[in-house]
Amino acid sequence: MSGAQGKAAEIAGAVSLIAEVDASRINTRHQQGWVSKQTDSLEQAYTWAKEKLAAKEGCAIAYNGNIIELLEYLIKNEIHVDLLSDQTSCHVPYDGGYCPHTLSFEQRTEMLKNDPARFCKLVDESLRHHYSLICKLHDRGAYFFDYGNSFLKAVNDAGVKEVCKNGEDAVDGFVFPSYVEDILGPQLFDYGYGPFRWCCLSGKQEDLDATDKAAMECIDPDRRYQDRDNYVWVRDAKKNKMVVGTKCRILYQDAEGRTKIALKFNEMVRKGEIGPVMLGRDHHDTGGTDSPFRETSNIKDGSNITADMATQCFAGNCARGMSLVALHNGGGVGIGKSINGGFGMVLDGSERVDTILNMSMPWDVMGGVARRAWATNEHAIETAQLYNQNNAGTDHITIPAVADDAIARAAVAE
Repeated sequence: MSGAQGKAAEIAGAVSLIAEVDASRINTRHQQGWVSKQTDSLEQAYTWAKEKLAAKEGCAIAYNGNIIELLEYLIKNEIHVDLLSDQTSCHVPYDGGYCPHTLSFEQRTEMLKNDPARFCKLVDESLRHHYSLICKLHDRGAYFFDYGNSFLKAVNDAGVKEVCKNGEDAVDGFVFPSYVEDILGPQLFDYGYGPFRWCCLSGKQEDLDATDKAAMECIDPDRRYQDRDNYVWVRDAKKNKMVVGTKCRILYQDAEGRTKIALKFNEMVRKGEIGPVMLGRDHHDTGGTDSPFRETSNIKDGSNITADMATQCFAGNCARGMSLVALHNGGGVGIGKSINGGFGMVLDGSERVDTILNMSMPWDVMGGVARRAWATNEHAIETAQLYNQNNAGTDHITIPAVADDAIARAAVAE
């Protein structure tokens, strides 16, 4: 299990029930503070959830068991669910990423080794049942979204054709949206907001504290609601205990924000206020990844099956002098289903690095905004137009001429 979902629920004031078949994973997340309670009893898990809901207190509860057991319990007891998703490793369902509900975690491991053909059959049976339970909860008012982990694709591969919009295959997407289609794409990626990262190479907490403060000062919380959210996020990051190892931070920012923060950090290194810093970002970003089931799922012009954007982003970052640039296959949704470009940039305080940052940070982000603008995503077009105004004479994004639907239909009919 990931720790991010439980922690996010608590920060947002939600009550989260998370099923995980591997007890060792739960123990680790509990020890690190990513979940607050753990149990192998469905009754105990729901009792805690009900108490926290009544008290209006956020809480992440880990249930040691199969997600299907949890969903069956919720349906049987007519318990309302507001939000529902799945983060099972369905990019490798037949290699152990998905545990059939008829097997314990230990049995799954043994069968995977000794009878893989039988294991694959049980995976398919479990996926089909899993999907049927989600449909029931959806019919009762739950909002379900695909987390981008190939869950719905795995359901389709298990023989469920009705999960596809066209009733046949995944070409036109699935009946349930990925969260990039419904949330992350239109609200963040289309504006250029994505998971910007930095790591204080000194390993000192005081350096991380200083960069948190500097990043917060670079954000205008009144510009957009997204900026308000990001301002609050970094303001409260230390209080929320987001660090378990290296002194690193992740913060959603757009091209302007990333450039401003990066230049500020490099200035702080130059003045000796902090040690060197390594910048980066998650592959799950605006412009660095092509993945039709996740990052590019809200691009509807037919180009979401191509890998041009990630490759161009990678090549441009190389040309602009990033310290480390990578192009790789996979990244959470499976080999052959995505191409990811990543980077790392060491801030050593030099003016040379300032030059690289001014060239590379906008490139890394705005290519993704341009791609979305060309797909006629409304907010991406607005963002590209604003970028052109602010960078007149140096940078320019071609703005699409959007056809009038009525005229286009009439022309086709003729």
